[in-house]
Amino acid sequence: MQQQSYSVGIYVRLSKDDERAGESVSIENQKLMLRKYVMEQGWDEVGCYVDDGYSGTNLERPGIQRLLEDAKDGRVNLILVKDMSRLGRNYIEVGRLTDYVFPMIGCRFIALNDGVDSIHSDNDIAPFRNLFNEFHSRDTSKKIKAVKQACAKSGMFLGCYAPYGYKKDADDKHKLIIDEPAAEVVRKIFALRCKGLGFRKIAGLLNDEGILNPKDYYYQGIGRPNPIYSNHLWNDVTIRVIIRNEAYIGHMVQNKTGKLSYKSKKCIDKPREEWIKVEGTHEPVIDMDTWNLCVQLDQKLDKPRSTKKGAPSLFGGLIRCMDCGFMMRCNNESRTKKDGTVSTYVSYFCGNYARSGRSACSAHIIYQQPLEELVLEDIRRYTGRILEDEDGLRQELKALKDKDSAARQKADRQQQRALQARLNDLERLTRSLYEDKVLGNVPQAVFKNLMQGYEQERQEKAVALEETERRLAESAQNDHDVESFLAAVKKYVALESLDREMLLELVDFVEVGERLEGEGKKYRDIMIHYQFMGAIDSPINT
Repeated sequence: MQQQSYSVGIYVRLSKDDERAGESVSIENQKLMLRKYVMEQGWDEVGCYVDDGYSGTNLERPGIQRLLEDAKDGRVNLILVKDMSRLGRNYIEVGRLTDYVFPMIGCRFIALNDGVDSIHSDNDIAPFRNLFNEFHSRDTSKKIKAVKQACAKSGMFLGCYAPYGYKKDADDKHKLIIDEPAAEVVRKIFALRCKGLGFRKIAGLLNDEGILNPKDYYYQGIGRPNPIYSNHLWNDVTIRVIIRNEAYIGHMVQNKTGKLSYKSKKCIDKPREEWIKVEGTHEPVIDMDTWNLCVQLDQKLDKPRSTKKGAPSLFGGLIRCMDCGFMMRCNNESRTKKDGTVSTYVSYFCGNYARSGRSACSAHIIYQQPLEELVLEDIRRYTGRILEDEDGLRQELKALKDKDSAARQKADRQQQRALQARLNDLERLTRSLYEDKVLGNVPQAVFKNLMQGYEQERQEKAVALEETERRLAESAQNDHDVESFLAAVKKYVALESLDREMLLELVDFVEVGERLEGEGKKYRDIMIHYQFMGAIDSPINT
């Protein structure tokens, strides 16, 4: 009887916990063992899928995801691992793969050292091995947590990055020493705060002086560009974190955050009673008098604003700065008139300016009342058009939304049919080629070359088909969007004033430009982006 030939996907994994445990599970050892077995069986190795440094508690690993995709696509019909724990240490997820996914896609599974082979029916021990692997992962997590807490209680620094103003001791990474250039900036921040300056004002002064923010300073020190998206400026949040960090008076406060569980990567904030604080672990940057003065100022300067709980402003979350794209913040202003009465005005200003000062952006201040009148007038323009000539407005909006011509849509439909036909041909050719290889009609080298060519063309055609179908779907969506917009506007043909519910239904967001002066007049650009339609008109100049 002829032995069945398999296209084998070898999967190897090594986590940091495995390295600590000293197990004989190195990546190279796993590869050598599994490749030797494949050669002895006379099978074909399709590829080796590696996850180095990934935990087995979930399947969010690039190597295993690529392997599963190849198995579902038929490129792999046998998955080979050293033991069950390499596939994973989550009892439920591993069981779902071995008991449901692999059989459904016709993929054989072998865990070599555990004696598990899905081609046999006597694999009753596999679920118990999965369960023991999960127990091992849970036990390891508890031990690591206990060790970290013990280290934190002894005053050892456990963070990845030292606080700004400090650096890790080259001889002991768990000890902090002062980084003098950054520490001088920290002292400056505390000195400015002691003078009564607010967080945003301090950030603005540092930006005006061209001082690098903590992230940029760190990456400059290691000679690499900052890969994290930011505006490369100081902001009020960064200043607040520094002002309230007890590390600067020599105290170590850790265990403030943790993982939701050993299976999850989600971080959560721990209650203050679980924090671990050890005093006098390193040299302070500032003295206690300065710290105490800042604490007192925090209590005086940072009182919460008295706003109606659960009642956002009319345009809250709907206004963006036209120049930098940041959301604009709401502000309530109180003014006392000559007769003694107090009037309250609502205004909005750029959130980037609020965070980092004028080095980041200008204020873009706009008051709610004129903005409300402007948006109301624009909405009334559409409600009036609906009453006068709804069909005419419909055609205008469709013309604005549909940027592709009818000829382009026709060409896309023809291309869609041609691409789909070729993909069907490639699938048929691939099946035929597999059959010829199994029957021995095609040499291995010829088979591989043809398969590589078919697969490359299949990927190119699939990408082209996806883009073509996206354009066709977009054209169809345009008609639906216009009808949805008209239906929403129709509800407000008798509109007299704005309310938040109506704004949320009609308006996606409003862009506000800075107020400028020219020819003796003040003006600004405002762009209203409507739901379903986007910015369907030119900017409003006011």
